[in-house]
Amino acid sequence: MGIKVIFKTDFKDLILLKRGKVRDIYDLGKHLLIISTDRLSAFDVVFNEAIPYKGVVLNKLSEFWFAKTSQIIENHFVSSEIVKHYPDLQLYSEELKQRAMLVKKAEIIPFECIVRGYLMGSAYEDYKRIGKVGSVKLMEGLELGSKLKEPIFTPSTKEDLGHDRNISYEEFEEALGSEKAQFIREISIKLFKYASDYLLEKGIIIADTKFEFGEIDGRTILVDEIFTPDSSRFLFKEDYERGVINRSLDKQFVRDYLNRIGWNRKPPPPHLSEEVIEETSKRYLGIYNLITGLTL
Repeated sequence: MGIKVIFKTDFKDLILLKRGKVRDIYDLGKHLLIISTDRLSAFDVVFNEAIPYKGVVLNKLSEFWFAKTSQIIENHFVSSEIVKHYPDLQLYSEELKQRAMLVKKAEIIPFECIVRGYLMGSAYEDYKRIGKVGSVKLMEGLELGSKLKEPIFTPSTKEDLGHDRNISYEEFEEALGSEKAQFIREISIKLFKYASDYLLEKGIIIADTKFEFGEIDGRTILVDEIFTPDSSRFLFKEDYERGVINRSLDKQFVRDYLNRIGWNRKPPPPHLSEEVIEETSKRYLGIYNLITGLTL
């Protein structure tokens, strides 16, 4: 297949703007260059092992969804043909291959905008404890995996280091103003419903997902990634209908493994075995194929 595993880039003649948990971002002047590496982050901790094809799947899926949702909201995607726009970057073609995109520069809105259609993960833990997810009160008697009557919007802070913090919609609104907060909530739920309808036709349920937004000249746009195995929780529709909700198509597989071995979710991260790495890579490649009909 010929796609190199990339844990970290080091383009010394370019301006490294940020090295995130998964992405390396360079400032090219007019655009930003975003490179999706094969780093794995779980519980907000970056692991020492790379997951083959992970970055390529994140990049290609985001490109796929940015095109599909552009009629709902403007996004930051410009092109994945990096060398066509910046010929000097031919030098890095192997590192950029299928895992990089040029994007518009935007002022980032520092929140993760989470939409949940099913009660899974930390949302279920919160529900069991206090009967709410974020500031949203839910009806009694729900179980792990229960479908919610309507998708709910539960924002959190976005932290470069450490754990993100769940906040109430009221806090979100106070930070951004009523009009902007309402727009983001409505667009987030609209995007979630669009993807849900599309994916159900493919036999996939999207349980929850997160979005990030930015601003350009006063316009709120979609940035970062969208409907990837890093930002979303996917289930087989057939499994769900049989009551099986533990065969996920995303990095929940890794989270479950880490919970089984009793990791305290603090650095340093535990070692990932070859078996876990291989199975995680298969799941990323599998969801890419199911969603797009393409193989890498």
